[in-house]
Amino acid sequence: MGVYKEGKNWKVQVYYKDWQGNQKRKQKRGFRTKGEAKEWERDFLQQQSQGVDIEFGNFLEIYYKDMDVRLREHTMYTKRYIIDLKIRPYFGKKILSEITVADVRAWQNELLMYKDKNGKGYSQTYLKTINCQLTAIFNYAIRYYNLQDNPCRKAGAIGKSKGEPKDFWMQEEFNDFLETVSDKPETRMAFLLLYWTGMRIGELLALTYDDINLEEKTISITKSYQRLKG
Repeated sequence: MGVYKEGKNWKVQVYYKDWQGNQKRKQKRGFRTKGEAKEWERDFLQQQSQGVDIEFGNFLEIYYKDMDVRLREHTMYTKRYIIDLKIRPYFGKKILSEITVADVRAWQNELLMYKDKNGKGYSQTYLKTINCQLTAIFNYAIRYYNLQDNPCRKAGAIGKSKGEPKDFWMQEEFNDFLETVSDKPETRMAFLLLYWTGMRIGELLALTYDDINLEEKTISITKSYQRLKG
């Protein structure tokens, strides 16, 4: 372990143990001065003593295994879906403790610049949701695996908690719509329930005859239908 002269430049070679106790070697070349090389060596060893020397993608499996028994199935499914689709492809091969603020900013910029085939980008609430998932992973690594810092904090947030105002049908507009499905009684009834009760689509799909009390004129909302796989 040490700093060595290499031509006109300097290089660093260090041996260290990763977070699982395995012996590793790290080399870094191209330092202009011995002082720069020594500073990098010192910072690297400090980072390893406090950080997690593991690929981000591999750390995700540790994170998933822990969260699987702590979160509801649908919540965990949503978390995995977002992370595997929007986060893992970008950070998967990077070493967790070496991910920088600049890396996070570059990833955020890709999300902000995304446009689908119709020229539409991600909603502000979806952007915030994706960013929060990455922040949560780093916070988990800090709390339980001694990662030194969360680069998302310095990178700043993207997106907004509240989306754009949504349009709602006035009763006259809704009645006009009902005319278009007058020949489909089941569809018409479904929209009537959604409009007048405010129930969600998943709650509507989960309704059974036992949930409806015709004598008391009530509908009991006790469950929701969610398609998790397939």
